[in-house]
Amino acid sequence: MKLEISQRGMADFDKGDWNRVSGVDYPFLRYEFLSALETQGCVGEQHGWIPQHMAAYDDQNQLTGLLPFYLKNNSYGEFVFDWSWADAYQRNGLPYYPKGLVSVPYTPAKGPRILTHTDCDEPETKKQLIELSTTFATEQHLSSLHFLFLEKADREQFNNEVWLQRSDIQFHWENRNYTNFDDFLSRLNSRKRKKIKRERRQVVEAGIDIQVVSGSDMTEEQWRIMHEFYCSTFDKKSGYPTFSLSFFQEISATMGSQIVLIFAYHESKAVAGAIFFRSNDTLYGRHWGCNEEFHSLHFEVCYYQGIEYCIQQGLQRFEPGAQGEHKISRGFLPMKTHSMHWIAHDDFRRAINRHLVQERHAINEYYSTLQKQSPYKTALDRQ
Repeated sequence: MKLEISQRGMADFDKGDWNRVSGVDYPFLRYEFLSALETQGCVGEQHGWIPQHMAAYDDQNQLTGLLPFYLKNNSYGEFVFDWSWADAYQRNGLPYYPKGLVSVPYTPAKGPRILTHTDCDEPETKKQLIELSTTFATEQHLSSLHFLFLEKADREQFNNEVWLQRSDIQFHWENRNYTNFDDFLSRLNSRKRKKIKRERRQVVEAGIDIQVVSGSDMTEEQWRIMHEFYCSTFDKKSGYPTFSLSFFQEISATMGSQIVLIFAYHESKAVAGAIFFRSNDTLYGRHWGCNEEFHSLHFEVCYYQGIEYCIQQGLQRFEPGAQGEHKISRGFLPMKTHSMHWIAHDDFRRAINRHLVQERHAINEYYSTLQKQSPYKTALDRQ
């Protein structure tokens, strides 16, 4: 097996070879998505996301494994927060940056992270890629490595004596073979059901019209409007809108069938919108924005329309993004997310491990508390 580290990011890979290993169902690790991030200036040194993707090749020089790897000189856009770790390093006169990261930039969606082709020895290839990342981190004097939003199959590849596990909570919706939105509502207790009906009614009474558009069908003007909505949310929160208009336009042309846009119109004028991505079984809610405020419009565009879309399209899950206890009353239940962390400094590794033991205990208690808040009537729907 031959292992290599890219120096030019996605430009070092053939699109067909990459997608043959990554697959094209999970949208965020398609060649088209990651390449557009790089070519349209959404990652790079100016943003603190420097691509150093790692690859494994077989004896015939065929690509068999991949790590979407980034050097980071900040902790922006990760959604697994380690600012306190960086502060602790700084207080002790040690550099926390650069560090290594295996994840999707600005995307808190669980999914595959150690990518392998089905024809290879998957456990061995994954093991070799993990070892390559730690060797690289040691040689480059990185403070740490972080594999974020891992699926169970990937988590099982890590040596728990070397790697530290961290957990958090998101809120996801599961499709219990609902026939329509009313069928979904019928599974909720009466108080939550009435609340959702009231919120949806308020949107209708405000004269709001909803339009669902595939990324393949978006016009330049629609993308301009949607990108303004996207930027407006960051402006209101004093954040930085990293995805450029050209990025969205590029992926709309190259993978548009996996992008879902929802527009809200008032008096024939677009007043709000949301951007979603989809796989064959999951809808991922990502970005929202508006230029006028209407009661409950955020819930309608970001949650209820997404649920309806999943039911209509036969999708099994809806993951609307990070955080948000308010999602529980609208049918989203707590789900644990997981990450693995390698810390180079022995003393800090022990200190962070003690912190994570306490944090996991708190997360478990929090998870149990949230489960008791389920809006569903039966135990089956609460699972």
